[in-house]
Amino acid sequence: MTAPFFYEKILPDTPAHFTLSEETSKHCVQVLRMKIGEIISLTNGCGLRYSAAIRSPDKRKTVVQLMNREWHEQPTPKNSIAISFIKNASRMEWFLEKATEIGIAAIYPLVTTRTERTIFKVDRWESILIAAMLQSQQVWKPILYSPINFSDLFKLPFSGTALIAHCEIGEKMALQNIKSSAETLILIGPEGDFTKEEIALALQHKCLPISLGNTRLRTETAGLVAVTLMQHK
Repeated sequence: MTAPFFYEKILPDTPAHFTLSEETSKHCVQVLRMKIGEIISLTNGCGLRYSAAIRSPDKRKTVVQLMNREWHEQPTPKNSIAISFIKNASRMEWFLEKATEIGIAAIYPLVTTRTERTIFKVDRWESILIAAMLQSQQVWKPILYSPINFSDLFKLPFSGTALIAHCEIGEKMALQNIKSSAETLILIGPEGDFTKEEIALALQHKCLPISLGNTRLRTETAGLVAVTLMQHK
């Protein structure tokens, strides 16, 4: 049976006694009713994983003994997505969950000319990423960046391959045919697509225009298709 898996933002570098957060303590003691000696797994979302034995169960401050330290390198390729806010908040949250499960490395909430909603619920979004990371048994949580305007995206330092998916007529390559790169960033626009000016700006900055298929996709669907193809090329 797989040990229950929890997130603790700060974990020591070496095995030691460790006090769980109140949230994790409550789940272990009140929800799972775990006892002394039972085993859980912990990750900091940055590659570190421990197994831990419960030493002092308490609904607020459970103490565990950290054991079996494991360090996992960040998976490659390192793929990121800059995706426009979606008017329907639940659809954006669905995308965050699924992209995390598939293994995206970073997410940039994108503000474009046609973006209709820009409410950034950082605590809720982070909790969705953490839950999806734990559910899919990963030890790297995607980096969730602050919202960024489309033009400012190109001011960030980036040396990998940048791609833009858009619906305008023009020469494009199928995403699955793009040569793999150590780092790839893909841009996904809002429901009304990027403007022609935004597309031109992206091409000026060496973004490669790509196609996600022959049908017009919703923003969150396009994002999920893009993440899936990039992660499993």
